[in-house]
Amino acid sequence: MIAGLVTHIWQSTLFAGAIGLLTLVLRKNRAAVRHGLWLAASVKFLIPFSLLIGLGSQLDWWKDTTVVEPRVAAVLQIHDPIAIAAAPADSSRPLPSRIPAILFGVWVCGFAVNCVAWWRRWRQVRAAWLAASPLKLNLPIPVLASSSNLEPGVFGIVRPYLLLPEGLKEHLTHAQFEAIVAHELCHVARRDNLSSAIQMLVEALFWFDPAVWWIRVRLIEERERACDEAVLGMGSDPQSYAQGIVTVCRFYLKSPLDCVSGVTGSDLKRRVETIMLNSAAHEMNRARKLLLAAVGAVAVTAPLIVGVIHAPAIRAQEPPKPLPKLIATSSLPEFEVASIKPSGPDSNLRVDFAAGGKLFITNATLRFLIKIAYDIGDDQLAGGPGWISVKRYDLAATPDKPVGGDPQNMAPDQILVFHKPTRLRLQRLLAERFRLELRREVTPMPIFGLVIAKGGTKNLTPTKSTGDPNVNAKFGSGMLSAVGVDMNTLAHFLSEGQTGRPVVDMTGLKGRFDFKLEWTPDPSLSSLPPDSTANQKPADAGGISIFTATQQQLGLKLEARSGAADRLVVTRAELPPSN
Repeated sequence: MIAGLVTHIWQSTLFAGAIGLLTLVLRKNRAAVRHGLWLAASVKFLIPFSLLIGLGSQLDWWKDTTVVEPRVAAVLQIHDPIAIAAAPADSSRPLPSRIPAILFGVWVCGFAVNCVAWWRRWRQVRAAWLAASPLKLNLPIPVLASSSNLEPGVFGIVRPYLLLPEGLKEHLTHAQFEAIVAHELCHVARRDNLSSAIQMLVEALFWFDPAVWWIRVRLIEERERACDEAVLGMGSDPQSYAQGIVTVCRFYLKSPLDCVSGVTGSDLKRRVETIMLNSAAHEMNRARKLLLAAVGAVAVTAPLIVGVIHAPAIRAQEPPKPLPKLIATSSLPEFEVASIKPSGPDSNLRVDFAAGGKLFITNATLRFLIKIAYDIGDDQLAGGPGWISVKRYDLAATPDKPVGGDPQNMAPDQILVFHKPTRLRLQRLLAERFRLELRREVTPMPIFGLVIAKGGTKNLTPTKSTGDPNVNAKFGSGMLSAVGVDMNTLAHFLSEGQTGRPVVDMTGLKGRFDFKLEWTPDPSLSSLPPDSTANQKPADAGGISIFTATQQQLGLKLEARSGAADRLVVTRAELPPSN
């Protein structure tokens, strides 16, 4: 989230800089044009480019976006029973950084200060408005006479009122008064109070960005110059108009709110000089109109085009809609006999899977058991008391009925990952014995994006098989032979103890493929203990990693990215009772 916010801020700041350069090109044209450009720069802070990119990703209606969700049949060779032994190796999860919370606290303080300041100033203006009395001037909007010493100004956005200080006519000549009133009516016609309110919102939200305050100064300057040009264009005498503005500055205070458009904003000396010169602004020629149109078209359509081009990758990073709820553990199958007790001081982490679905685990933490039961990596588990990563237990369980499937058809380091009946029983056992409660959420985390490498794909043959996908996977040996498998399934396999992070398919490849992959496993990345593959001999892949093998043999690349992935949060866990 923070990375996305930082990206949005620098993009908006860069956009404001580009607008600044464009206004320099148009400095001899009408101020209303420049005011519109600065308003666009302000609004950009409220509209991230990522929003337009996301919209563009939904516009690829001509593409086939259907994805087959195949059932995967694992066909693997092992011996029975299996013994997986290792030294204790289940470290606790590092504490999350406090920097985001600190930054958020600082932002809240700045936001609150801005809101309180604006509120106090608004109360001052509102008090003057409430105490004012109607004044008949035969104008298109209601006019109120105020006893306050605030300058003339337009109050309100939806139903504006012209607020004039009492005795204003006594300080101005008729021509000066008419010019000042015309200036205020220009603010009404241009809806300057609305644009100023938008800028105030941007200032409150992004108070820490100097570009926002730079835009504020430019908006006020061009707003007043635009009204000055309009008043002079109506035929008002420049000298009377300038003297009227100076007189108002002598006797009255500037409005405390930008969204109450007055007459004394911007650099007074510069304004008076510009009014007295009364040099007509140049009309926009065709070249400059085309330049403005091109800039506007690029600013809007470029993110949409990016979204259309990268629609598969963008959609791959989107969270599921909606997230599936966790299955109630009371409805899951159960072990007929199960015991959980503290481990002895000299025991090692060991996982034994015997025929019929019997399960024996020694010296395992609750955190380790949860990862096995729910088929997740270390980054996808959070929360819970500290002891779930420290206290170790021995588990022995026998199912209520023999589990279907022959354990001869599964590899040691995948037997618990893909043997769903055992995982479901383990989920229920943990819920009952540890009073375990979990919440599923989507959270930003480091991931690997599976993308097409430079040079294109290799050895991915469109399958001729019409049956269910068939995967012969010996991850402990570093071998994967697939028939009729799509890229989503390949990404799932690579996530399971091979890369250390969730892998998300961003290839955009549709359909199913036949392929083979061989590599040298890295025991430190396995979701099971480092030497859980002791009973298997690694494949002769020349010592290459899964990352190199994927790129060389399949033409696919694993790119480190930040993205959204499912995570389980432990909301409750209790020490198990003695058996």
